[in-house]
Amino acid sequence: MTAAAQGATLEAGGVRYRLWAPGCDTLSVVLEADGRVIAMERDVDGFFETFVGGIGVGTLYRYRLPDGMLVPDPASRYQPEDVHGPSEVTDPASYRWRTDWHGRDWDEVVLYELHVGAFTPEGTFRAAADKLDHLVELGVTAIEIMPIADFPGARNWGYDGVLPYAPDSSYGRPDELKALVDAAHARGIAVLLDVVYNHFGPDGNYLPVYAPQFFTDRHETPWGAAINYDGPHAAPVREFVIGNALYWIAEFRLDGLRFDAVHAIIDDGDRHLLDELAERARASVSRPLHLLLENEDNDPVRLARSGRTPVHYTAQWNDDMHHVLHVAATHERTGYYADYEGDTELLGRALAEGFGYQGQMMPYRGSARGEPSAHLPPGAFVAFIQNHDQVGNRAFGERLGTIASPEAMRALAATYLLLPQAPMLFMGEEWGARQPFPFFCDFEGDLADAVRKGRREEFARFPEFQDPAQRDRIPDPLAEATFTSAKLDWSVIDEDHLAHYRSLIAARRQHVVPLLPGIAGAGQAVVVDHSAVVVTWQSGADRLVLAANLSDRPVGFPPAQGRTIWAEGECDADLGPWSVRWTLETA
Repeated sequence: MTAAAQGATLEAGGVRYRLWAPGCDTLSVVLEADGRVIAMERDVDGFFETFVGGIGVGTLYRYRLPDGMLVPDPASRYQPEDVHGPSEVTDPASYRWRTDWHGRDWDEVVLYELHVGAFTPEGTFRAAADKLDHLVELGVTAIEIMPIADFPGARNWGYDGVLPYAPDSSYGRPDELKALVDAAHARGIAVLLDVVYNHFGPDGNYLPVYAPQFFTDRHETPWGAAINYDGPHAAPVREFVIGNALYWIAEFRLDGLRFDAVHAIIDDGDRHLLDELAERARASVSRPLHLLLENEDNDPVRLARSGRTPVHYTAQWNDDMHHVLHVAATHERTGYYADYEGDTELLGRALAEGFGYQGQMMPYRGSARGEPSAHLPPGAFVAFIQNHDQVGNRAFGERLGTIASPEAMRALAATYLLLPQAPMLFMGEEWGARQPFPFFCDFEGDLADAVRKGRREEFARFPEFQDPAQRDRIPDPLAEATFTSAKLDWSVIDEDHLAHYRSLIAARRQHVVPLLPGIAGAGQAVVVDHSAVVVTWQSGADRLVLAANLSDRPVGFPPAQGRTIWAEGECDADLGPWSVRWTLETA
């Protein structure tokens, strides 16, 4: 079964429709233009199919269930009237690719996470393409796009998608997404997409109506009943999801995918969905493919290597790295930050080995987390000081630069952008953007009220929001103004901040990237003082050494050996407050 196993497929003389609806005895496809109702034939596995002649690209259609309910195609490639409207037949072969693209090696990657709707004033694929030259000048070599699967309404973070094959129409048509990918490739920029396979959004998901077997109550997730990846009738479910991953890679020529919250993808079967998906995705292309994970469990097994080549997954977002650097810069200790405050050994471990927590108890979490990761190369981890979660999950969506000092921000940038781990910027970070990135969505009715209330109750246990009046100040996630506040203001750019980032990324490209093939495992961390560490990585006969004083007072460090490739702050006999020194010792 291929990515086109379900949905509308163009054939000579017409369109073939196919849908898995095991909960139905009868099913029809309804054409919006003339109201024609065409019965579909059911096979023993619950798949319905029919061929309709004389129609083609642009045809709008829906499926009619036995009770008369009209539903969109779950494999729709385009929804011009949003998630409750008709699906549109498209031609996936209509776009004429202009770039002969062979991919980017992971060692070369500098990631840039962006939300299409907030990246530009227009909030479209076409407008995003117009900003690619800025990213080239910055030194970015890959963009990671937040989820675009069709969601209800005009604005959403993307994690409430319900039609995973359809790029949201508020951003543009599928060919405009392909044009964005094409334009990025023409500039040497790889394109990755964030996908969500742990749940469907709460509005517009019709699958439970005609395919209740798609879900199971044997497992629970934060969003309710789990997707059925391991029980009876799981095979079509797995194919639908794996087919979606293959679809993005093949039809849109994407260079990789980022898988949201895989700890909530529950599969107790003989072959975990994530393993099968990675194997089939890697077998589908000959160019470099980068598969990234968000995994709260800090499980190194999914990051296993054969030599330096990933067996399944390329890298994991390293939340531990973010947390230790964030706490160093802000001294925040509410929520999960309480498990990171004042632990310099944890800081050194995250810098040197990737995971900070490798089986230790986390008091706030209430359980142990992670396993040892020192056997993995640094490239198995994505390092960042901001991303959509860590900014947007704050009550007001403040960026780090609005709560940490300029000196701390420069030191943190000099630390993570030159690390052997793969760096990732959050859009606007490179020029010190002040716009918040609060949570926003566009639901209606009771669901909107529930989301609004839930957002404020979520922060009720934090000391600063014990007062209901304070909670009432939290931006309304349903308000259009909340979304508008998140849009980058390209007319206000701190050129000095931008120059700093450009110089750091250039230094990475010149000095660090050539060393990466020779770094087989973890670095060695030595605690010098509170929030002050030395970390050394061996690359053949060369040694890359980080001396970082992430505190607000001078600290005495061992004298530098070798050649300094970056000095941030006061790097004399002592390292001054918020000072970072990188040296290269060459045999």
